[in-house]
Amino acid sequence: MLPQFVKEENQYQAAFRQLQQRTAASNPAWFGRLRESAFDRFEQLRFPSVKEEEWKYTNVAPIGKLVFKPALPTGDADALVTSDQLSGFGFIEAQASQLVFRNGVLRDDLSSLASLPAGVVAIDLIEAIADAKYGELIREHLARGADYNANAFTALSTAFVSSGAFILIPRETEFESPLHLNFIADSTDPHPVNFPRVLIIAEENSRATVIESYASISDAVYFTNAVVEIVLRDGARLDHYKVQRESVDAYHVATTSADMGSNSSYDSTAINFGAQLARHDIHVKMANEGAECWVDGLYVVSSDQHTDTHSVIDHQQPHCTSHQLYKGILDGKSRAVFNGKIFVRHGAQKTDAMQTNKNLLLSNEARVDTKPQLEILADDVKCAHGAAVGQLAEDELFYLATRGIHPELAKNLLTYGFAEEVIAKITVASIRAQLDEAVLNRINARLEA
Repeated sequence: MLPQFVKEENQYQAAFRQLQQRTAASNPAWFGRLRESAFDRFEQLRFPSVKEEEWKYTNVAPIGKLVFKPALPTGDADALVTSDQLSGFGFIEAQASQLVFRNGVLRDDLSSLASLPAGVVAIDLIEAIADAKYGELIREHLARGADYNANAFTALSTAFVSSGAFILIPRETEFESPLHLNFIADSTDPHPVNFPRVLIIAEENSRATVIESYASISDAVYFTNAVVEIVLRDGARLDHYKVQRESVDAYHVATTSADMGSNSSYDSTAINFGAQLARHDIHVKMANEGAECWVDGLYVVSSDQHTDTHSVIDHQQPHCTSHQLYKGILDGKSRAVFNGKIFVRHGAQKTDAMQTNKNLLLSNEARVDTKPQLEILADDVKCAHGAAVGQLAEDELFYLATRGIHPELAKNLLTYGFAEEVIAKITVASIRAQLDEAVLNRINARLEA
């Protein structure tokens, strides 16, 4: 085991040194130091084991055993997903407002920002770091919300930042069309690892919708290690949709952090269908009064898929509200993990927090480990949490059967209805339609009359 890990670690070391040497002249010194510090921290932490409490139910040893090759910018436009292939991964509402990434690297030639409001900045993160207009702002926020000191995957991702998206939404600006961050894996090399990176700063009283999606043009073994950091100024509102439809043989590890200003609003919905192993860490910091967030999600897994969601909603100031609803549908020998924590700190009076996790098992071999948590250090709060794991109700199936509905169709309808509670809240119609179809396909629905 140890020799294999050393081999894997040396592979990252060689790629990291190559990246630092290639970019030393073009990047500011502070950015080089940040990457160096992050890689040092990765070498100290190494990939977590099931002996660690936060990873008790998710074994990432397969990621350590496979030797993944970091996908770095090459400028090779020939090895690019075609426009025809790209059309299957887009959304109608964002056709003229999308950034397209191949293996985590921004491709301007397939991106379009024509429908974004004037003044909105949506450019390559590395380009923005080198620009005097944005460099100090990025330095203030990059790798602050997503702390690499506590997470080896975040540290590795930070060390290999070589592209990504920097989004700056000016004050009072409102999006008419959603901005789509379209991450596509195009595996020309065996076992690549991609490092998507996003920094979104929404200034005062702005309002925007951002779609973050992950997909692959082929069934291949690869590793996506994504980090998204969001900063909401006072009064800003952001609707954030994450749609994960990676190859079923892929590995997907992601971190999302949101830092909320006074009276800001963050509405997040994460949909998870793909990947052999998927892990999503979500951290929402409510450090200013009047903030409100919705942190919702749906995972639909089957066969031997494994999905894990860890969330922390940190109420640091009074008069903040959080809502969380996560639902899961499991079939085959799949496994899901949900660990959600609401933390109410001293002085965070008048907190209103609700957390719910519900799971539907379609197979006797599927398994869920769910652990909603409350840690309350204030005395004038309204908090509740709950979890449920079960199967389709026999009386509901019997009722539909007595109305002449085929048993398999009845099962599919009830399963679809379970998922629809989360999907229905999505305001982008084409996402909702695609997810409806995807859910129906995953449960082998046959909706003929």
